[in-house]
Formats: sequence, C-alpha cells, structure tokens
Amino acid sequence: MRGTTRTVAVAAMSAVALLAAGCGSGGSEPEATTEAKTGGEITVRGCNPENPLVPSNTTETCGGNVIDAVFSKLVHYNAETAKPEMEIAESIETTDNQNFTVKLKSGWKFHDGTDIKAKNFVDAWNYAAYGPNAQSSGYFMEPIEGFGDTQCAGTANPDDPCEGFTPKSETLSGLAVVDDTTFTIKTTEKVANLPVRLGYSAFAPLPDAFFADPAAFGDKPIGSGPYKLDSWTKEQSIELSKFADYAGDFGGKVDKISFKIYQDADSAYNDVLANNLDITDEIPASALIDDKYKTDLPDRNAQKETGVIQTVTVAPVKVDPDLADPKLRQAISMAIDRETIIKQIFNNTRVPATGWVSPVVDGYKADVCGEYCVYDAAKAKALYDEAGGFKGDKITLSYNADAAHKEWTEATCNSIKQALGVECVATGVVDFATFRTEIGERKMKGLFRTGWQMDYPSIENFLAPIFATGSSSNDGDYSNPAFDKLLTEAAAETDAAASNAKYQEAEALLTQDMPSIPMWYGKTTMGWSDKVTGVKITAFGTIDFSSVSVK
Repeated sequence: MRGTTRTVAVAAMSAVALLAAGCGSGGSEPEATTEAKTGGEITVRGCNPENPLVPSNTTETCGGNVIDAVFSKLVHYNAETAKPEMEIAESIETTDNQNFTVKLKSGWKFHDGTDIKAKNFVDAWNYAAYGPNAQSSGYFMEPIEGFGDTQCAGTANPDDPCEGFTPKSETLSGLAVVDDTTFTIKTTEKVANLPVRLGYSAFAPLPDAFFADPAAFGDKPIGSGPYKLDSWTKEQSIELSKFADYAGDFGGKVDKISFKIYQDADSAYNDVLANNLDITDEIPASALIDDKYKTDLPDRNAQKETGVIQTVTVAPVKVDPDLADPKLRQAISMAIDRETIIKQIFNNTRVPATGWVSPVVDGYKADVCGEYCVYDAAKAKALYDEAGGFKGDKITLSYNADAAHKEWTEATCNSIKQALGVECVATGVVDFATFRTEIGERKMKGLFRTGWQMDYPSIENFLAPIFATGSSSNDGDYSNPAFDKLLTEAAAETDAAASNAKYQEAEALLTQDMPSIPMWYGKTTMGWSDKVTGVKITAFGTIDFSSVSVK
C-alpha cells in the first residue's frame, strides 16, 4: 500500500484564484520513438523515503519507486494494463483458493550473488508478519494461516502493543518450504485474488544478509530486481545501477538511474527545462495553466489515467473529537467545489471522485459517495448547521510542503470557508517524511491530505488496506465491524462478480461514516528532457524504467 505523494500540480496560483477563469485539457501518452539505445545514465525526480528501504516496511511512493526498481517479486504487473505476469514465479496454482503451491523459476539471484530460494520468500514473509518487527506492510500477511499467533496483544501501551508481550509464534503456520524452488501457502479463509496480490513489494524475497543486520540493510538493500542500489545520500539522491545478472523479462535499457531528491515540483520542472533533470513525474500548476507544459516540452510530455486517488482524511476521533460527527464530515465534503478546483488549479488533469475506488480497476462503481461528493453550498450549510457546526477555532487541512499540494489545499479551504462560514487553514509540513511521521504517531489533528496509489489492480486494494480495522494505512483509525465482515465475505467469493458486489457494499458504508473525503482520481502527467526517449507511464502512475533510454 502506497500512500502517494504523486499529486501532479504545484503552483503560482493563490486560493483566491479559485473562482478565476481557466481552460485547457490534458494530453495523451506518446508512442516511444526509435531513437532508443542501450546504456547511459538518467536522472529522475525523487523525494525523501519515510523509512529505510525494506520492502515490508515501505508503504509510500518516495521509497516505493526505488523498491520497485530494486526488488523483483513472484508477479510483475504489466506497465500498460497492470495485468499480473509471472516474474520469479514459474507458477502459482490452487484448486480451492485456500491452498496454493508456488514454484520458482531457476537462475534467479540476489544482488550479492546468492541464489533466490523458496526459503527467501518464506523467511521474508514471516519477518513481515511477526508483530515485534513492526513492519508497516506486515498486515499484508494476514490472510495466511497462523497470522494471529504472530501478533502482539494485551498490553496497556498503545504506542508499543508488544511491550511485555511475546507472540505465540515467530512464523506463519500457513507457509511451508517444500524444496529450494517450491513453497506452499495456506490461507485462513478462501482468498480468490491472492495470486494478484503477490506482485506487491511486501511479498518480495529477502536474502540471508538481511536477517544478519536489518538496520544496515535498510540503508543499502540487497535486492533481486533489474537495478541494484549503489548509494543513498540522505536528502540528496539515491543512485541505482543495472544488475548484470538479472534473470527476468522486465529489465531496463539504461545503465544508471539517479533519483534526485527535490523539495518542490517547480524546481524539478525547471531542471527538466534546463536539461539538468531527465524526468519529472510532477508538473507544477504554473505549467499546467493553458497546457503551458506542452509548449515548454513539445513531444516530451505524457499523461495517463492511473490507479491513484486523492483524498482528505479526518484525524482519529481520539486525536481530534471536533470532527467526529459523520454529518459534519459530509457537510465539509459537500462544501468542496471539486470541479472548479480541478479546472482552475489542475487544468482538468483530474477527474472528480465519486467514491473511494479508482475507475481503472474491475469492480469500480460510480457515484457511491452520492450527493456528499457533489458541491452544493446551500445543502452543505444546512447539513453543517444540523450537525451543530464545528466546535473548534478553525479547521486545518495539512499537507506535505515538499510536493505539489499547497494550492489545491488552499483552494479547498477557501471553498469550505465560503460555503460553511467556518475558518479553514491549509497548513504545510516541511516534508513527506515528517508529515507521515506526525500522522503515524497520531499527532496530526483536523484534516490532512492522503492519496493512494494502487499496490495491485483490485477493488479490494482501495478498501482493505485503508479502512479495515487496524490496517497500517488506516490513518483515521476507522473501524466498522459491518465493513470488516463484508471484506471477509468478498475475499472468500470464488466468483469475481460476486466478490466485487460485496466490496461495493463495503464501500457504500464509507458514505455514511465518511472517514475520508474523496477528492479526485488521478491522471499522472510527466515531462522529460531532450536527452531521453521512450518515457512511459505505468498504470500505477510511475515511470516505466524498462522502456526509458538515452538518445
């Protein structure tokens, strides 16, 4: 699960300009040219990872973009369609959606030269699941039998649920190594889409070297992907180079990739214009207005609808009880003029969200949010008054200041203020790492921006990781037993249509509780220098490093 920072606009446009005129529309992704060659180096926009680079502890895109280049998984997602394709796995077979046999391809090695074996998957998943290891993606192992026995419980310290507690087991009973190239998975309940999930980074294998020193590993991980990490200079850059012994079908053309860490989108964009940066996945709003980026970067830009959604999450009730009433949250949502914000600030490079699931995945249902996601100042004010109004001094909408969020959060607050008559202030936090730390430590009050880049192409991925009770990306601490029950029932369905219907029922419950406010679905826009070619955007909104080359 990746809480995404990839909102592709920043700007020289004030919130006062919310009601000003604007025009333009997005473009489409160009075809790759024939100027490609193998070798060379490229630089791309990067941002500060929240945590050390361990696959099972990376749940955001700053680290995730690096992880995806450095680690291969059992399954690879097609860059164009997100369709699962076998990578390290030779096969993943089941007859009952509860017992799975995984066979590995031969010839795969880690970057330290050691062979990738079945035990490297089993050991990695056991480490992720074991509660005292506190891995943010550990709950991805929850469907596997024995997960509950690896968890901590029964302590009085909410900040350390493992204090004074030792789980019953350090390993998952549902995992078993058969031989060097085969292992089995048994889930507690039927999980029809388990093979689809196994392409997510939490399921990457880990070499024996990881377990010798996990802390050191996080600063210079030993992966299994087409690129290996050479160095990480904190706050500055992350350097990758091609792994000569990569055995897969999804390798890259360039020899080196440098993630240059930027504090704002404008700086990265200006460096692309000056050919000092090769690719940026964020276009500032100053360049979106009237499609200026297309003039600045003729034939060097692309745009694609992706599995990304932007939301505004309400702080947990224990952190900020002033926003506890669902009617108040619904009123705030109805007070946001999404269409005008998208037109004026994003130059129509977003689509107003009508629910919590992206339209790019199977199972999407339109208008789940109903009237609460449609701007109506009069209805919003009436509902706001019915809820008794906001009891605090002002509503805050926090965002990370090192990416393109300032203008739209200011415009959102301006819309809320105009419709409801309540003070609303957009509040910047220095960078993404600090921002996510404050959210994770439950120190962030009011409203705060959240985004989601799908981990795998499934309606379930937009619901369970974010809203299931206790899930690690549940930033608002939402808990609804009826919601959780529907997720369990949906996962057990063997028929895709029946499963999707259950997930849709679960999503409908979010409308009545409003743990977060849907804002818009993503279109990723990228620009690049005249030094590179073949730049493509994946279905996840990331750079397809297998297609990029130096001219």
